[in-house]
Order: sequence, then C-alpha cells, then structure tokens
Amino acid sequence: EPAASATASPTPQALPAATTDALETQLTKTMARNDVPGAAVEVCIPGYETWVTAEGLADIEAGTPMTTDMYWPLRSVTKSYTVTLLLQLVDEGKISLDDTIDQWVPDVPNGDRITLRQLADMSSGVPEYTTQAWIEDYIKDPAAPFTTRELIDYAIAEPAQFAPGARKVYTNTNTLLLGQVVEEVYGQPFGEVVQQQIIEPLGLTNTQYETEVNDWSGPTGYQSGDNGLEPQDNNFTVLGPAGAMTSTLQDLCKWGEALGSGSLLKPETQAARVQGKPLEKGPEYDFYGQGIGGLNGWIGHTGEGFGHTLLVMHNPTSGSTAVVAMNVSGTGKHVPTRYFRKIAPVLDSIPPVASASPSG
Repeated sequence: EPAASATASPTPQALPAATTDALETQLTKTMARNDVPGAAVEVCIPGYETWVTAEGLADIEAGTPMTTDMYWPLRSVTKSYTVTLLLQLVDEGKISLDDTIDQWVPDVPNGDRITLRQLADMSSGVPEYTTQAWIEDYIKDPAAPFTTRELIDYAIAEPAQFAPGARKVYTNTNTLLLGQVVEEVYGQPFGEVVQQQIIEPLGLTNTQYETEVNDWSGPTGYQSGDNGLEPQDNNFTVLGPAGAMTSTLQDLCKWGEALGSGSLLKPETQAARVQGKPLEKGPEYDFYGQGIGGLNGWIGHTGEGFGHTLLVMHNPTSGSTAVVAMNVSGTGKHVPTRYFRKIAPVLDSIPPVASASPSG
C-alpha cells in the first residue's frame, strides 16, 4: 500500500567513502604512534548504516587477529551504568541526591556530609581503595576474589582526600559506594539490578556485570612495562560497580545512545547530569558531570586498566554514537580519547539524512 510506504523509514545509506577512509587512516596512524596491538571501532549515525572496523591483533603471542564481534571489559565505562541506576532511583523518588552516604555505608570519612551527588560527580573527597594494603593483598594472589564491601574497607581505613565538595578528583571508591546504595535500596545483587533496569530494557544481549575472577574470552590486555607490552591478568572482582562490566561494540553503541540521550531518565535529571566542571585529577574529559563526561561536544564515558582502554561517546545534537576499544593501557595517555578527538570533527561533518532524527 502506497500510504504505508510513505511513513516507512528509508533504507540507511552507507557512510561517505571519504569519511570511512579518514576514520581508517587515523586509526592506523594512532595505533602505530602509540604501540597499540589491536583496536575495534563502531560508529552509529542516524540514517546511515552502522560502520565498524577492527585492526591489529587480539593476542600477540597467538597471532589472533582483532575482530569486530569480540567481548570487551568496560572498565570505568561501568561507572556510567552505576550512576544511571542511582539516577533512576532518584526519578522514582526512592532516594535524593542530597542524601548522605552514611545512611547506607557506615564509617566513611565525612560520611555524614558527603552527598550522593558528590559521589556521582567525583567531588566527595573519599579515599581511593587501591591503597598499599590492597596492592600487597592483590599481588599476593591476583586471582583472589574481592567483594565490593571489602574494596570499600581498604578505602575507608584511609583519611579523606579533601573536604566534601572542595575539589573534583576522580576516585573509584565513589562509584563503589554508589553501587552499595543501589544494592541496598533494591535489596538485590548489583548484577541483577543492572540486568533488569538497563540490560533488558535496552536489549543488550551481550552485556553483563562480571562477578567471577576471569570468566572472559575477549582480547588479551597489554600494559606498557619494562619489557615492552606485557599481557595482564583479568580479575573483575577488584573493580566491582566501578569497572566490572563486559560488552560488545554493538551493545555499546546502543548504550552510548541511551546514556547520551538520557532515554532511561527524566529530562530534568539528564539535564542536571550533564552539567559539570573539569576534573583536577583523572581521565582527560573537558568536563565531568554525574557518571558522564564531555569530549569535543560529545558526552559519554571512558575506561582504562589491566591492559584495556575504551571510549563510548554520543552527540546529542546529531544523535551519533562512537565506540572505540583498544587492548593496551598504562601508556601514559588514553589512546581511544586521542583517536576520538581526531575523528570527532570528521563525524560532526557528516551530512544528516533528511528523514533521520535522533531517537530518545
């Protein structure tokens, strides 16, 4: 029926060759310059076919090529999920961002003054959990499992970094504490909450919160060491709600869109979420809001650690989303961010498809 076809969405177009050439060329250049073994990139732009590429090696020793369908550890991109769960509870009226953390977790330094908002935007001053004591315990047995509560205990044995709200310093313990709040309010394990609140509603079939030490078959992670690139162990339990999720490029494009558009939150909650200031210490964002950061006018999150780096960014104006994953860390710079800053102007110059409008 002609009437039906008038409203059907047009077939997506392929991205212009000049665009994909620029993305490929820059990836090759960035990888060579920064000694990156392997990388995978996916770009999702309304009205266009999804563009995806993989380059280099997933495992140097075995010579396994990188592919576009591999699972990636999200590292700190996990924080964007955790804070989204917190903000959903705010939207439901179950908690307030002005609540203090001592209502859920005892003995946090300044816990009677630190608000959930300060934990979400990295201005709480809570100590980091990766203390000398934790490092010694981890080195003793890199495969020993930790609970989130145990990780928090390492942190709260230390003095506060600064008075609540006085500075903006990126600290993993902030998100571990918020993960505890989410568990307490729901009365369920964190993995179950993220499954029912985010993973299922968005249809993320290849995303999960990992609770095993090394239950994972993705690319080998490499860290710059004294002997060049050294393969890393992968103990998810040392990261908890601050970094223990895994996913694929395809799922991450969906997540980037939901995160950047605020589709899982009330508009006013999202509007407040994306207000922020630069971090004094931490990843290279132009600003950091509540579990979300800005780069080149795009918003999303990055992650790094134990041989992996990741970036998920969304442009709320164009509806475009980009995902960049690399199996290297500890190089002194976040290579996916370096790559993204080079390609953001290329992605922003892609002409919009007449009938395509960003969803959300």
